[in-house]
Amino acid sequence: MHESWKPFLESEFAKPYFKELSEFLHDAYATRTIYPQKSLVFSAFTTDLNDVKVVILGQDPYHTPGAAEGLAFSVPNSQPIPPSLINIYKEIDNDLGHHTNQTGSLRNWQKQGVLLLNTVLTVEAHKAGSHRGKGWEIFTTEVIKYLNKTRPHLVFILWGRDARNKKTLIDESKHLILESPHPSPLSAHSGFFGNHHFSKTNEFLKSHGYDEIVW
Repeated sequence: MHESWKPFLESEFAKPYFKELSEFLHDAYATRTIYPQKSLVFSAFTTDLNDVKVVILGQDPYHTPGAAEGLAFSVPNSQPIPPSLINIYKEIDNDLGHHTNQTGSLRNWQKQGVLLLNTVLTVEAHKAGSHRGKGWEIFTTEVIKYLNKTRPHLVFILWGRDARNKKTLIDESKHLILESPHPSPLSAHSGFFGNHHFSKTNEFLKSHGYDEIVW
C-alpha cells in the first residue's frame, strides 16, 4: 500500500467492523480457496492517493484461478481477457476509436491515477458474491467518503448496481459521476455500450487542468 493511504487505512483497520472482517478472512483463507491471494487484496491502494483522478468502481474480484489481482476488472498479463473487460475495450473503441492495452492488465491505467476499486475485495473460488455482507461494503463506503472529502474534481465511474449504490456518497457539485449498467455480457447491452464514459472522463479532466487518461 502507498504511504499516502496510511492514516486512512490505519484508522479503518482499528474499527470494530474491520476487526470482525479480518477474523472472517483469517478463517476463510485458512480453510477455503479465496481470491485474490492475500498479498494482492489491497493492490488498488498502491495508487498514490495524491495522484488519483478517476475512480472505477466494480463489484467483487474474479472468482476463477489466476484472474484476480486486486484491481477492479484487471487480470495479469498471462490471463485471457475476461468478457467484462472485452466489453470495456469495445466501448473504448466505440468512444475513442481504439484502446491501447494488448492484454487484460489495467496497471497502465493505475499508473495514470485511475483507482481500480471493487466494492468487495475478496471472493471464494467459483462463488461470485460470496463475500458480500461481511464488512467490505462498509470499508469501501468509507473509501469513497474519504476520496469525496479529500480530493478535488474526481471522476467516479460506477458500473453495476453495487457500484451505483455508492452514488449518494459523492458530492456532484465537486466531482463528476458517470454511471451505467455493468459491462458484463448479461447487462452490457442495457446501457453500458454507448455510455461514452471514457471521452466524458477525459473532457472533465481536461477542463480542470489534468492530463487525460490514455485508455
